[in-house]
Amino acid sequence: MNSFSFKIPQEIICGVNSIEKLPELLNKQELKKAMVISGPHLNKMGVVKKITDILERAGLTFDSFTQTEANPSVETVDKATKVFVDSGADCIIALGGGSPMDVAKAVGILAKFGGSIGAYEGADKVPGAIVPLIAIPTTAGTGSEVTAFAVITDRSRNYKLTVFSYELIPAYAVLDPTLVMTTPEKTAAACGIDALVHAIEAYLSKAASPFSDAMAEKALELIGNNIRLFVADRTNPEAAANMLYGSMFAGIAFAWARLGNVHAMAHPLGGYFDVPHGVANAILLPTVLEYNALADTGRYQKIYDAIKCGEGWEDFTSQTLVDEIRSLTCALGIPKTLGEVGVTVDKIPAMAVDAMKSGNILVNPRSTTLEQIEALYRLAL
Repeated sequence: MNSFSFKIPQEIICGVNSIEKLPELLNKQELKKAMVISGPHLNKMGVVKKITDILERAGLTFDSFTQTEANPSVETVDKATKVFVDSGADCIIALGGGSPMDVAKAVGILAKFGGSIGAYEGADKVPGAIVPLIAIPTTAGTGSEVTAFAVITDRSRNYKLTVFSYELIPAYAVLDPTLVMTTPEKTAAACGIDALVHAIEAYLSKAASPFSDAMAEKALELIGNNIRLFVADRTNPEAAANMLYGSMFAGIAFAWARLGNVHAMAHPLGGYFDVPHGVANAILLPTVLEYNALADTGRYQKIYDAIKCGEGWEDFTSQTLVDEIRSLTCALGIPKTLGEVGVTVDKIPAMAVDAMKSGNILVNPRSTTLEQIEALYRLAL
């Protein structure tokens, strides 16, 4: 067994209406003015106002930036950073899915240390603590509220750059199930599969440890038992809470165990074709699982058991899990192939080169070459 270490360097608050504790969290840190970073859809729906109303009732001042987009860009980070600095805010509240949280983390770096976000690409280049950050997820999927990553699209290169540092983990994460109960069905499906992929890849990672395994196994249990129910009816309070908490556990798992080929290959799909991250993961997962089967040490059965809600198996093979994943994504209405979401064969060589730059390739359970990544893209196409 590899040596390992871990820590949970944040406070996580869970429960219905837990967002009402925001003023308490800000006062605890003696913070005076917050900037809420979110997206236009959540702003239009009134979710941003729900947060700012809580701050206003408590007599706290705030500003907001609600222009984050899917696969957020370097330009958006720069714009949000200027708004933050000009506002005089001393902390950030990230509200939304992975995109607002990635932007918030990037702003937290640049507002504190300056420069461009590209200068921090890679591992452990953030020199110290970033601007205080509170993360409030409104989707059950990314787990960004507990992870050490920020992924930003550099459109000049059609490339998704990743910043990895444990300094990026928000000081507080507030998990309020009421905020995910208005998620559109397609978003719930894509985000739910994203969380499932986080748990699976962390569980199969070469860097997995007893700690990350514990988090991944709980995530698999919660997501496997609830993803169908949640997508079918997002207003189901128990399913919503369990998906939100499952996503959080999966995020903690991959924060310490990393991921694998699915995520390494998914990021270029967002960079070149703007494929939603969860959809890219869902399409790639069966193909990568087939490829990784050669390295399976018995964990495929445990994953299958979780997804099948403890029904067990007869004559299990690795293909049994692959077929079940394909059945699940089909039932959730997710496209089956990359071709269905507009990916073209001519970009495969360039995407494969970008995928190989990911540190996730190194911890994928089966060693992978550039040529094999190209072949996997073609199979998924």
